[in-house]
Amino acid sequence: MIMQGSDLVGSWLVSRSQFLSMEGSTCSHATGGLTKTRLMGRWRWSSTQVRLCPLRNVEAADIGKIYKLRIGHDGKGIGDGWFLESVTLKWMVMKVKEMDKKKKKKKKKKKKSSEEEEEDSQPEEVMEVCKFVAHRWLATDEGDKELVVELIPEDGSELEENTYEVHVITGNVWGAGTDANVFLNIYGEGGGDTGERQLKRSNQLNKFEKGQEDIFTIKAIDLGVLKKLRIRHDNSSSNPAWFLDRVEIVDLKNNTRYYFPCQRWLAGEEDDGQIARELVPVDEAFIRKDSDNGNQSLASLGLEQKAKSTTYTVKVKTGDKKNSGTDANVFIILYGNKDDTGIINLKASKTNKNKFERGKVDEFTVESVDIGDLKKIKIGHDNKGGSAGWFLEWVEIDAPSLGQCLKFPCGRWLDKSEDDGATERDLFPAELQTKEYVPFVPYEITVYTSDIFGAGTDADVFIVLYGSNGICSQQKSLCQNKREQRMCFERNSVDQFIVELEDVGDTIEKIRVGHKGGGLNSGWHLDRVEIRRLLPNGKGSETITFPCQRWLAKSEDDGEIVRELVPSDIFTEKLLKDGTLKQIEQEVEEPLEIHTYKITVFTGNIYGAGTDANVFLTIYGDLGDTGERKLSKSETNSNKFERAQEDKFTIQAVDLGIIYKIKIRHDNTMLNADWYLEKVEILDETTEELYLFLCERWLSTKKEDKRIERTLYEQSYDGERNSLGGSSLSLKSQDRNANVKNKKKLSLNGSAQEGSLIPYHLIITTGTEYDSSTESRVYIIITGPQKVQTGRMWLDLLKEKKQFADGSVEKFSVMGLDVGEIKKLELGHDGATPESSWLVEELTLIVPTKGVMYTFVCKCWLARDRGDGLTSRVFNILDADCVNIGHKILYEVTVVTGDIQNAGTDTSVYMTLFGSSGNTEEMRLEKNGERFERGQEDTFIMEIADIAPLRKMRIRTDGKGTRPDWFLEKIIMKNLSNQEVTTFTYSEWLSKLRNAKGALVCEIPAVINEEQMMENTTYTVQVKTSDIGGAGTDANVSLIMFGENGDSGTLALKESNKSNKFERNQMDVFNFPDTLSLGDLCKVRVWHDNKGVAPGWHLEYIEVKDATLDKTFRFQCDRWLAKGEDDGQLIRELACANNDILELKERTSYEIVTVTSDTEDAETKENIWIILEGKKGRSKEFLLENASKKRKFTRGATDKFLFSSKNVGDIAAICVGHCPKDGRKSTTKTDVYWYVREIIITEMELCNKYFFKCNAKIPLRNKRGDYKVFECVKVIESFASKARSLVPVKYEVIVVTGSEKGAGTDANVFITIFGINGDSGKRALKQKFRNLFERGKTNRFFLETLELGELKKVRIEHNNSGIATGWLVERVEITNSATGVTTIFPCGKWLDRNRGDGLTWRELFPRY
Repeated sequence: MIMQGSDLVGSWLVSRSQFLSMEGSTCSHATGGLTKTRLMGRWRWSSTQVRLCPLRNVEAADIGKIYKLRIGHDGKGIGDGWFLESVTLKWMVMKVKEMDKKKKKKKKKKKKSSEEEEEDSQPEEVMEVCKFVAHRWLATDEGDKELVVELIPEDGSELEENTYEVHVITGNVWGAGTDANVFLNIYGEGGGDTGERQLKRSNQLNKFEKGQEDIFTIKAIDLGVLKKLRIRHDNSSSNPAWFLDRVEIVDLKNNTRYYFPCQRWLAGEEDDGQIARELVPVDEAFIRKDSDNGNQSLASLGLEQKAKSTTYTVKVKTGDKKNSGTDANVFIILYGNKDDTGIINLKASKTNKNKFERGKVDEFTVESVDIGDLKKIKIGHDNKGGSAGWFLEWVEIDAPSLGQCLKFPCGRWLDKSEDDGATERDLFPAELQTKEYVPFVPYEITVYTSDIFGAGTDADVFIVLYGSNGICSQQKSLCQNKREQRMCFERNSVDQFIVELEDVGDTIEKIRVGHKGGGLNSGWHLDRVEIRRLLPNGKGSETITFPCQRWLAKSEDDGEIVRELVPSDIFTEKLLKDGTLKQIEQEVEEPLEIHTYKITVFTGNIYGAGTDANVFLTIYGDLGDTGERKLSKSETNSNKFERAQEDKFTIQAVDLGIIYKIKIRHDNTMLNADWYLEKVEILDETTEELYLFLCERWLSTKKEDKRIERTLYEQSYDGERNSLGGSSLSLKSQDRNANVKNKKKLSLNGSAQEGSLIPYHLIITTGTEYDSSTESRVYIIITGPQKVQTGRMWLDLLKEKKQFADGSVEKFSVMGLDVGEIKKLELGHDGATPESSWLVEELTLIVPTKGVMYTFVCKCWLARDRGDGLTSRVFNILDADCVNIGHKILYEVTVVTGDIQNAGTDTSVYMTLFGSSGNTEEMRLEKNGERFERGQEDTFIMEIADIAPLRKMRIRTDGKGTRPDWFLEKIIMKNLSNQEVTTFTYSEWLSKLRNAKGALVCEIPAVINEEQMMENTTYTVQVKTSDIGGAGTDANVSLIMFGENGDSGTLALKESNKSNKFERNQMDVFNFPDTLSLGDLCKVRVWHDNKGVAPGWHLEYIEVKDATLDKTFRFQCDRWLAKGEDDGQLIRELACANNDILELKERTSYEIVTVTSDTEDAETKENIWIILEGKKGRSKEFLLENASKKRKFTRGATDKFLFSSKNVGDIAAICVGHCPKDGRKSTTKTDVYWYVREIIITEMELCNKYFFKCNAKIPLRNKRGDYKVFECVKVIESFASKARSLVPVKYEVIVVTGSEKGAGTDANVFITIFGINGDSGKRALKQKFRNLFERGKTNRFFLETLELGELKKVRIEHNNSGIATGWLVERVEITNSATGVTTIFPCGKWLDRNRGDGLTWRELFPRY
């Protein structure tokens, strides 16, 4: 690049600094701050400003054809004047050399080889030259005194120079003028701009004074139609603050005037603290509304400016490191896909007086005009100040008008002596941290304060807008700081605010305006409020007037400081095609009425029920809400909210429609803040409707659930109760992580698909290495066959937890798409900085509906700066340790609490279900804050073992809490897989005081299709103590009976026919009337508590008589239950002697049921054969013949067959074949199939059922060797089969304690073993004079119980007693001494309240 001037080349090297920028047609890469614009139908790019030195090569981005050049200098130095003659640009480009025409003709005649073609098309480097003639001065004392000039190429250009006359009008408010240096940049729609020009030479001697118009002239290459301008000052001098009214620009070439209204401060201490504004032009018709009357008053056009610009809220987080804060001046540039904001100095923080201090978040406001989608930001500082180094954590930019909040992670130093020494960074948005919401719209709110004595206020004034159907905006304070509060809302003043709020729709039904009562002069008399908003097409606006003319003061009028206002008039302005404004004024038809609501608050009649705290109430109706109102003046009592007192209040509000809920709270102030609220009644005086809201709960930080806020629903309300923390819980709302609010979030190959939702449970263990924790948001994606995915499911921690802490174990439950057989699992987080590193130790996925648990031993980093740098990782399911945990069914459970006084409870509620295929463990019904309250129906989802059909339910409460009594009406259970509904009706108290028997436990029979599944009976239990020395006991004895309908629960043997129970050779008789019949009994479990003087007991037998069945069941014992006798056990399981009657025969019968698929071509006319494979051997071939008259195996048919055979034992698999009738060969050319869906086989002697899910096509074959094998997927074992296998067995239990430091425990350890025949009951693992469960030790125990069958799991726990209670269990091994089979249950987890998940129990599953 060569420059030519009138002086010698080197003469100006040290006297001043020159710069140059160019604009061209194309650019291969939009980097380095390039700005993409459009000019005369072509794309044009401008380079960055480049500083020049004489005869020096300068590197710049390739901008294609050059249209213009801007060159200038900064005017500094001794001899700053410069006469520029011309500028010559030379640059090298790669071009393909063109051949001569003669050569081309010759080449056409000859056939080219590929090498010759490549040689011809080789590009070569060519020099391009472009000259710009200036021949003018760039000096403050010569020519036009400009230091910047724009030039066009000498060889011609489509552009011409133009002159713009700039009129800058300073506002007429106090202190509006400025002494700072002002700069202006004008942008055209064609894409060009003038560059930033300082406004120096005005027609006024003293520029930018209050109410003054300053005129400047700017010469530049023609910009076409003007799009926007950027005006700023440098905040220099003693009075830099400036209130700019507007800028008018006259295009002298076209004689066109553009109006750029501003009417805002450019000041660090005023408004939003910005000293730069981007302004867009508006139509002249809006500027001069009253021109017809000769009154040239300027209209307020801030709303139009706001609508055309974007307001960004910029939050900057300084890191929490030593010396991380900075005193330097920080700047930011926002880059969109259309434009950038230029440098914006972050001066006025809204949150902190001292900006950018360690660990602080500073908030700033930035405005810009149409930069497009935000792609990146540049943030940095000038390295000035005492402590310039800065550690930046992140930047968050929220654009309400776009409905988007972006986070730009950094996590690096901006410091010349730290990191890479850079003081500015380019940051890009983290995709996973992007939040999207419904965009906000701008409203212009004009507040008129009345002209009466004391009308003004210094309080914080707020407003809420309400649209139709109860849609409302957030509560918004009109003043941004206390200084504005002091200046606004003075007597007879008009204050205007432009705010962005949620779009409440086309109609504003009402507004709520009020203040917070602070300040010396908080009382306020409001005349009216006007709200203006733009019409949908932007061609006009609508102004709605809300008259008030009342006090908002505690000491005036009715003492209210909040008013609800309804509209009276609507004034509409529309811009017509001819450029004129059409104005329409009309009254609002049928506005909402103001209703008076009488509130009666009933305080309970229990000790300490009253409160001295301040009480607040919000009423919700289908048309909106009242907002929070303080219940300050009771109309009935001077001392409010005292015990057994009724307090009445009056609230005026716009018609709420049908009231359905209230929110009531107190502020926990004063000495006696605790409050027991009985109920609230609300009377709408206009409609005379009375609404009742029952509470009967404490609002206290010390009692019950320690909450001081309650959401109460109207007594007869039957809609969804979403605010009750899960009281109305469906499959979609079950997930506390809120992952499946919309099914569109689910993805199938990246697209949204409908599908069934199932629960997934996850357990994530964080590592214990340094810096293992993360505050990032974690997600999981589960993938099935054909890339079916759940979509990204976020795993959000509870509010009280801030991070995945080192060594922590976090548990989550999410609802996601059922992807079928799981293939992969992706775990990741949204962290994008080095500070967000996370070490994952272990990941467990539990799928209850499939009965499997996958455990991944991860031990991997998810971090940008560790390991492989990935923040997400995909795990193959084949790498997981898979365990079968038992198939679960989803039930919708509805608990109905009675509608009688004090029916609600805060006690713990437990449920056990009994079905035809067994029973569940005891499950806790979580209260979740608001469940189990008076008159309430609480619905939630539970995972229940597959034991249907249900027979009975056992409900137990622990009798603890401030309200231990509970009136249970009924429980309804809906099986979501087959939609079967089972009802359990109780209608009685569970209470020690209110229940006639003092019962905290009840058993309720199931009712299905109006049929009760169990009958009531009376059990007579006879207990015979043996006739040997010391056989009697003084201990308390308990009994559980087990039968085909479940168990009886614990029965305390207290009321005997003998005054002194369980004496030697004595028969004690106990009666248990009104008990649900268990059917045939199979065993009993009997034990005592080892208390009393002589607790040892020798039991001979127990006999149980069922009055309904008229059967007696005998259970022989003849053993000690004593620590010092026999094997030292205090618990015995006794098998029923009646079981011995059943003896299995060698031969039996099998019923075979086949279900043919309901698909097309599923049926067959041929025969089917089946062979059973059991534990005792293989059956013969069973031929399932297809009769010609009565056809079998038709589409969708269920067919039964009965065969006699030897008993093969438990059936493990079946072989199924398809053969021609009568043994003839198949003559069909095409393959013939039988599509079988399911086969069910029942062994008729014991009635055990075996299920085989086939869903397969069986081909027709002549040879018997061609068949398909199906394994048994489900077995329903009959009661008779289970009963006959109940024989006493000794189990050897080996417990291995881990070898880590502190692994041993001093606590008492217990174990429960679960098998297919039931469980062992909770057994203590003790040995005399032994120090058990020490670090690295193995302890052996022997437990005797009835045969449990195949072991499914064990539960091991301790009672947390002793000095060192924490315990690391390595594994548990259990050996059946009868069969010699050993089952290993690995653990490797702590049972410690202070480690991991804090549990002192574990459920362990076998590994085979």
